[in-house]
Amino acid sequence: MTARHVERIFTTPDPFEPYHISQGFRVDGLVFLSGQAALDEKGGIVGEGDFDAQAEQTFRNIERLLEAAGSGLDQVIKVTIYLTDMGHFPKIVELRKKWFTRPWPADTIVEVSALALPELMIEIEAIATVGR
Repeated sequence: MTARHVERIFTTPDPFEPYHISQGFRVDGLVFLSGQAALDEKGGIVGEGDFDAQAEQTFRNIERLLEAAGSGLDQVIKVTIYLTDMGHFPKIVELRKKWFTRPWPADTIVEVSALALPELMIEIEAIATVGR
C-alpha cells in the first residue's frame, strides 16, 4: 500500500477553528475543502440578507483557501452547492461562468432548509487538483 501525503489546509486567521472544523485537506494531488460560506476572516457574516454579496464572499473564500493549498479556481473539478432558496439558481449559473473556466467543474446543487448559521444563504464544498 502506498503512503499518502495528507496536509491540513487553512488560512490565518482560521474562522473554522472555534467550530473544531478543518477548512480543508490536501491529499496527494487533490484538495478537499469544507463547505465555504460568506464569512470574513474573523468568522463574521458578510452580506446578511444579500445573496449576491454572500455568493461573492463565498467564492473569494474558496479562491483564498485553494491558493493556500497550492491550487486555484481553474483546477476545481467538483463542487457541491447548498442554497437555502433554489430561486437563486440562475445567479449560480452566472457565478460559475465568472469564477470557473472550461472544462467546467462537475456540480451538484441542493436546496436545504438551513445552513450552519441561520443568516447564511449559500455554502460551497469543492474538490480541486494540485499542479497541472
